[in-house]
Amino acid sequence: MKGRHDGVTRRFLVTLLCNAVAVSALSAQAGSVLALAPGSARAAGMGGAGAAIVGDAGGIFANPAALATIHHLAVEASYETFPSGSKFSTGAVALRAGRFTWGVGAAALGPSYTSADLLGASSLVFRTGIVALGGTAKYARETIGGARVDAWAGDAGLAIAIFDLMALGVSVQNIGGDFGPAAGGVHLPRRTRAGFTLNYVDPQGTLRLLTTVEGQWPVGGTAFVIFGLESGVVTRGMGVLGRIGYVGHSGVTSASPFTAGGSLELGRLHLDYAYRADDALGARHRVGLRWMP
Repeated sequence: MKGRHDGVTRRFLVTLLCNAVAVSALSAQAGSVLALAPGSARAAGMGGAGAAIVGDAGGIFANPAALATIHHLAVEASYETFPSGSKFSTGAVALRAGRFTWGVGAAALGPSYTSADLLGASSLVFRTGIVALGGTAKYARETIGGARVDAWAGDAGLAIAIFDLMALGVSVQNIGGDFGPAAGGVHLPRRTRAGFTLNYVDPQGTLRLLTTVEGQWPVGGTAFVIFGLESGVVTRGMGVLGRIGYVGHSGVTSASPFTAGGSLELGRLHLDYAYRADDALGARHRVGLRWMP
């Protein structure tokens, strides 16, 4: 009996040890909230899909090649507050010169900008015909386990855009991104994204109808799919758009799988809004603007 009892005890202890190792590995993969959050209010309203949403400066946070279809200049910003007092904000600028597009973006999360976690990105994109290739260099600074740590990483992206009608986008995010020994092995979460966006009507016309579907493959996690829809009416540059999204979560989360949002179209200025219910954080409201002179 004693030998049998010792064997059961050993198996129980081994199981606990394996579970502890697995949890530690998943925590190390979790990495930065900044690196996972949607880069714009428009993307947030469609579930966070962004790999194939081309022509917005905020695309720098999802797929650098998405910047290739910007006509001349694009400026974008978004802002969100949490019940805990933390603030999340993003900003991005993209400039096109011939076959090249250069973009820069930044995101911050924290109670104040002096103590916030920060993410900075700079992208360069080359386009030939309907195909664009882009790369992004990233710098992240965060507080992990009471220590202030930083990391460098990179993104690579591909976009195939056929006029304004449809686009295919693929990106690999956070290549590298190790925060070092002080962070206990935590690094920016690597993920691969592939999306397809389709305009069912001419986006220069009065009626607007767009859908996007995106698959995400996080390292150490389960693949999932995001669906987004954008529709509305715009006349002479003035109008209203509505958005909905569905996120097929790869793990347990307190956030609702459904998102919603909209835009007030004022010529070249777009005022965006996104909403998502969250049992842990409460209702999340995000506002943003896009300017494309």
